[in-house]
Amino acid sequence: MSASHIVVNGVNKIFKTGEREVVALKDINLDIPRGQFVCLLGPSGCGKSTLLNAIAGFSPPTSGSISADGNVVTGPGPDRGMVFQEYALFPWMTVEQNIAFGLEIKGMDAAQIRPVVAALLEKLGLADFRSRFPKDLSGGMRQRVAIARILALDSPIMLMDEPFGALDALTRRNLQDELLRIWSETGKTVIFVTHSIEEAIYLADRIVVMTYRPGTVKRDMIVDLPRLRDPSSAEFNALKRELGHLVMEEQQRHHQSELMAAVD
Repeated sequence: MSASHIVVNGVNKIFKTGEREVVALKDINLDIPRGQFVCLLGPSGCGKSTLLNAIAGFSPPTSGSISADGNVVTGPGPDRGMVFQEYALFPWMTVEQNIAFGLEIKGMDAAQIRPVVAALLEKLGLADFRSRFPKDLSGGMRQRVAIARILALDSPIMLMDEPFGALDALTRRNLQDELLRIWSETGKTVIFVTHSIEEAIYLADRIVVMTYRPGTVKRDMIVDLPRLRDPSSAEFNALKRELGHLVMEEQQRHHQSELMAAVD
């Protein structure tokens, strides 16, 4: 890992609904080196996805700034690829066409696109499914296509919003291992949103635990465990207990907030 790749400086995000204001993010500061795998962890409502969307350029902060590779983020850009939980594939396109789409938009010709797509089909185990449509694929295969599409663009930053949240446990672990292999081979910077403590420990170099609304940084910790990580090890479970305590505190604050709102 090297110098700063993403810098989040004093970011606040306020949503307005009628006359009511909701503070989603408050004074977020992060300095993420190039090549680091960071997980944003916390209960629903803590602003994980809001922060990720701000870094992606989809929803600018109300105040503060975000920069990627020294450039202020003012909107989406090819340097930041996004993978969503909902796959976000074009249903009328085949696997091959979905992967090639971004390259076509960039203006590459067919002769340049074909070898890139062919290599990704092989890398992600999709070669036998190149002519299938998303409706004919399992959730895990659709997510492989979504990841392949981002890799085709060769974005140095991968932003992932609970990409494996809807998958069964076995498929989820297989794709986690696939993602770690790709990350180790490419050296991309990854920011990965999850509410799973075990997933965060298994994947991340660094875990940023966020508080319930307003979302702030509760704990920013380096995961000092060798890879590949064994979820049954004493060290893994000690960290799982520590993180579990932090997240549960915020979950309880969430429930208390809901109870107070119900009373009002």
